[in-house]
Amino acid sequence: MRARSLRQWLQVLNTDGMLKHVDKKVNLSYELAAVGKKADGRFAVQFDKPGDSQVPVVTGIGGSRELLARAMGVSVDRVAEHFAWAQANPMECTIVEAGAAPVKERVTHDVDLGTLPIPVHHEKDGGPYITAGVLIAKDPKTGVSNLSIHRLHVLGPNRLGILILPRHLSHFHRMAEAEGKPLEVAIAIGLDPILLLASQALTSPGYDEYTIASALYGQPLELVKGETVDLEVPAQAEIVLEGYLLPAVREMEGPFGEYPKYYGPASPKPVIELTAMTSRMDPIFQTIVPATKEHLLLGSVPREGGLIQIIRNAVPNTRSVHLTPGGTCRYHLAISIDKQNEGEAKNAMFAAFGSSQEIKHVVVVDKDVDIFNPEDVEWAVATRCQAGRDVFIVERALGNKLDPSSDDGISDKMGIDATVPSDAPVGRFERIRIPGEDKIKLEDYCS
Repeated sequence: MRARSLRQWLQVLNTDGMLKHVDKKVNLSYELAAVGKKADGRFAVQFDKPGDSQVPVVTGIGGSRELLARAMGVSVDRVAEHFAWAQANPMECTIVEAGAAPVKERVTHDVDLGTLPIPVHHEKDGGPYITAGVLIAKDPKTGVSNLSIHRLHVLGPNRLGILILPRHLSHFHRMAEAEGKPLEVAIAIGLDPILLLASQALTSPGYDEYTIASALYGQPLELVKGETVDLEVPAQAEIVLEGYLLPAVREMEGPFGEYPKYYGPASPKPVIELTAMTSRMDPIFQTIVPATKEHLLLGSVPREGGLIQIIRNAVPNTRSVHLTPGGTCRYHLAISIDKQNEGEAKNAMFAAFGSSQEIKHVVVVDKDVDIFNPEDVEWAVATRCQAGRDVFIVERALGNKLDPSSDDGISDKMGIDATVPSDAPVGRFERIRIPGEDKIKLEDYCS
């Protein structure tokens, strides 16, 4: 059975030797984030004495593709494909009573965020930030739930500033704000990798990401009704904050060190006012250190799962896709195709650009190129591409506001066709090989 809660996942990590405990007291300002970053991609860390809090903090629970594959119960090379399958085969959730929901063991309507060990991550951050909270909201018209992760700046005991990029939540907020109404929200903290991954899916409006999580678990996700909001929240979460995204209220949020490894600037942003906090009796707080492998991979794997579906609709012989770490797992995409006709590479690029405004640069390669090996991709660009023929640029399209090179989100896009031309003479692009090389074990020859 797959882990269906943070606690179950931590038990798996502990059994595998992938969870390390920090028993000494650590400062919530910088020190905790620094240790988490040092462990990035190597193991998860649980801080048992974070600041003056009695609530432990965990980070790094999904810091490698191997860990995410383990959580999903598939091999590493099947992660994106399996996520795409789950997205295409959603499974309904189940509602449980409060008595069967661990997150309801404690309920308070007098919210004080100061009781939680919320870290300050980077030198110039505007203050403590919740970074691993999955925000739940409903479409005001259809009532369908939507999940997303946002940076949440602690502005007061029961107030959070929030960065909302132009996606589903921003649409919901605009609809509610146009009627002068607050938007009900809940923020679930302390989740296993599957629910975190599901929250990052590239979906069309009206798609409930909870149902992707159910498919990935292989059984219905357990949800429970909120205390002060008409929302369903994960029953196995460690902590849930309930409240309202206020209409026509803006307060200064930021700066904050973001995934491109630059600071997102401070500016007036929407505000959440909290009305309740529920939790387990002895909760565990979860944080994601920004710009670490955990941060990037939790965003890239679901995007890859959505991208491969969309690109295959345009180019059915697409084999795989990869949002590269060097491209912040958002801006650079490598696509592998089993090329049959000229023009397929460009069609794959158009589909990629149309599916995600974040993508800036796309490289398309043949099936013999390993898109997970940056050296192999660069080799294909170096030896199979001519800039005048194989590179195209689209100026001033909609990109991502967190890209510091953009003009407030207006960004150029570039596509590179690094596939072998169909009319190339036979043998011209044949890769050299040594027969039997793949079976050689060097230790059999060199002691």
